[in-house]
Formats: sequence, C-alpha cells, structure tokens
Amino acid sequence: MKYALLILALLGITASSLALREHYRTYGDAPCDINERWDCGIVNHSPYAVISGVPVAVIGIAGYLLLGILAWKRAYPLMLALAVPALAFSLYLARIEQHILGVWCVYCAISLGTISLITLLLVVVTLVQTLRARAA
Repeated sequence: MKYALLILALLGITASSLALREHYRTYGDAPCDINERWDCGIVNHSPYAVISGVPVAVIGIAGYLLLGILAWKRAYPLMLALAVPALAFSLYLARIEQHILGVWCVYCAISLGTISLITLLLVVVTLVQTLRARAA
C-alpha cells in the first residue's frame, strides 16, 4: 500500500505543478485549453485560484508532498486525517468550477481523482488495521 500511495502522491504533485504552471502562464496557447468547457487557464487565473496570495496549486503541491512523506512512514491514520479535508477542499473547488466559473481544469480534475483515490485507499487501510487490532 505504501508504494501505491507514494505513486498517487507523485501524480498529485505532477497535476498540481502543471496547474501552477498554468497559473503563471500568460493567456494564449495552453495545452489544456481544449474547448469552451475545459480550460485550465481560465480556472487558474480566476480569483478562486489564490488564497491569501498563495496559489491553490502551491497548497496542492505541499499537501501531496506531505502525504507522500507520511506514506513513506506508513502513517496511514494521520494521512487519512489530512486527506479527508483535502478531499473536501478539492470538492469545494470543483463546485466553483462547475457552478461559478462554468469551466473545468483537466489538472484539477486529475487532482480531484487522485485525492479521492488516496482517501478511499486510506479508509480501507485504516479499517483493516483497526479490525486486525481488535481481533488481536
């Protein structure tokens, strides 16, 4: 499980890094400008892409890095405690993309899928560990 979570954390770092690149890219030919419904540039240049002057993508990179370190240490309960609010925040951002901006970011969607999968795996691992501890 450790390596699966590490790979997912790396995927999250990659998606967040690509979103950060879009945040600092000037408008124009972005590789994720697919059509009127999928445009990372619009999403990453919106006011919702920054919290107190910090790009949301930087927060994502830091979060996935921390999750990767915790995965390496097999600190799964702590990872779960951090992954659940991260998933909630990612769902909040997806709601903004859908209902306010009306445009989706491919990198953000990948990040949402990644944190969803990390959270699901951590729930399963934590439940299994809890059941094994009770059985012993």
